[in-house]
Amino acid sequence: MFHFLPPPLRTVVPFVIVLGVLVFFHELGHYLAARWRGVHVEAFSIGFGRSLATWTDRRGTVWKIGWIPLGGYVKLHGQERPQEVADEVRAQWQTGRTFHEKGVGSRAIIVAAGPVANFILAAILFALLFATAGEPRILPEVGEVLPGSAAAHAGLITGDRITAIDGTPVAQFEDIQHIVAARPEQPMTLAILRDGAAQTVALTTDAREVAGRRIGSLGVTAHAAEFRRLSPGSAMVQGVGHTWYVASQTLAGLWQMVTAGRGTEDLGGPLRIAQLSGEVAQAGFGSLVDFIAVLSINLGLINLFPIPILDGGHLVFFAFEAVRGRPLPQRAVEYGFRAGFAVLASLFLFATWNDLSHLGLVRWVAHLIG
Repeated sequence: MFHFLPPPLRTVVPFVIVLGVLVFFHELGHYLAARWRGVHVEAFSIGFGRSLATWTDRRGTVWKIGWIPLGGYVKLHGQERPQEVADEVRAQWQTGRTFHEKGVGSRAIIVAAGPVANFILAAILFALLFATAGEPRILPEVGEVLPGSAAAHAGLITGDRITAIDGTPVAQFEDIQHIVAARPEQPMTLAILRDGAAQTVALTTDAREVAGRRIGSLGVTAHAAEFRRLSPGSAMVQGVGHTWYVASQTLAGLWQMVTAGRGTEDLGGPLRIAQLSGEVAQAGFGSLVDFIAVLSINLGLINLFPIPILDGGHLVFFAFEAVRGRPLPQRAVEYGFRAGFAVLASLFLFATWNDLSHLGLVRWVAHLIG
């Protein structure tokens, strides 16, 4: 894809498309939830800055496309508290259609709808891929046997298909990984198919350190994945399941970073996303769709973090309001937003530093200084 574009645009155009799709669906979630709960939406903008295109629909919502494609927003009618705006602004509010006068439940639904829309988008994109290109399945076949490994000592060879481990059937290569990882330096019996003939192989697993804990290893790699097309219904079910799997793996990786069980060099920002967008787009349309789905999950998770300014921070405020029976004091909200802004700014700077290091710019500058 995009091979017809000059080299710089092969990164810029996919990045704009990826970011535009993610932001549009996130804000669309807020927009649809607001309409459902009876809140008027004043503006729906994709991008910031001066508008490249603007139109107003029959409900009075102004739709905009900004020339800076680095985000977007939905402006809800009466989103501010009454004490935060001037009298002339309050006089123009439409009774019954403002955000602030809705119950805490309705406001929470509107705020949470953005991240939920990102998860729904990911599930739909995965389902489309599974129904068209097919669901990737890595069969439990031995691709390469590492020298000196437990598999090599046991006589496993390329092409052996592992059908069971200690009587437990395996259907995918991941099943082997899960069983073996939990049993470092332990004996086990593998049922295999070699040239169509059933055999058994006894071995003792190897052990290696990963994130401060010992896990088992066979010392084999898998064959390339094969793709199996699914029916629309099965594809949707698998799309939801895969969305859940990617989200749980992402949270597990972030938790490992927090607990120092994993390095933070993989934490990237806009520059890394732009670079990957260009690289993935060159691999084909399917790869780009898969990339958008994974990023959509990440965007949904990030927005649910309990950090003020983000959707998750607003949901925390609403939870306190539901327990107290009244909103938090204005000063507490202001301090929360300041703290949240400081956290996000720090994360952005750190992620940008990682991006520049990954791109080699930091090493280049250090070389010039040296």
